[in-house]
Amino acid sequence: MNNKTKKIIIWSVVVVALAVGGYFLFTETSKPGKYDDFAVCLNNKGAIFYGAFWCPHCQRQKAMFGKSANLLPYEECSTPDKRGRLQICIDEEITNYPTWIFADGSRETGEVSLSRLAEKTVCALPQ
Repeated sequence: MNNKTKKIIIWSVVVVALAVGGYFLFTETSKPGKYDDFAVCLNNKGAIFYGAFWCPHCQRQKAMFGKSANLLPYEECSTPDKRGRLQICIDEEITNYPTWIFADGSRETGEVSLSRLAEKTVCALPQ
């Protein structure tokens, strides 16, 4: 086998590996998240999650939802420079992150368990 043939075979293997990897990446990211319906229900029940992008507790709260975090009823409170608060959070008197406000006006601060969120909103928590 000459060098040209070896290069063609190697490049063919690389292209096939990239195609297979891309397929699996695409199919995995297009699957719904375990908590998609739960996150949508929280929104529909009037719950709002206030946080800041730089807040580690907010990041952990989002992580509880896995890939469904993008469906949360989330309001960012921090200015991009981390030095100020956005008007919506000033108006809602948000002083701790994360803060959840529910339709009945009650609040929970800190990392709130999924079971507590389900209890407060009567949203079904997936098994």
